Amino acid sequence: MSQQSCGCKAAANPDRYVSFKDIDCDGNARRLMEMIDAHLTDESKNNAFMTYFQKKREGGSGPKPDDLFLIHSNINQIREFFEGCNDEPGLTLLLQIEEECC
Repeated sequence: MSQQSCGCKAAANPDRYVSFKDIDCDGNARRLMEMIDAHLTDESKNNAFMTYFQKKREGGSGPKPDDLFLIHSNINQIREFFEGCNDEPGLTLLLQIEEECC
C-alpha cells in the first residue's frame, strides 16, 4: 500500500502504527542524545536531573533503556534542559520526536 493511498498522513488522527513507517525514530532519538551530550561537555549545564538521566542512560539500577524510551519518559525535563541552554535546534528535534514517535 502506498503512503498516498493509505491516508495516514492526511488523516486528522493518523494511526501511528501506520504513520511510523519511514520515520527514523531511533535515528532522531540518537541525534537528540548527541545534542544533549554536546551540552554536557560544559559542566555548567549539568544539574541533578541530567546526572540522574545519564545514569539511567547507562543502565543505572536496571537494564539499559533505548534512547527513544528514555526521551519519551523524560520529555518535559529534556525540554526544560534545552530551553535553559537556548538550544532551538534541540527543541525543534525534541518536538518532532514527540509528535512523530512518542
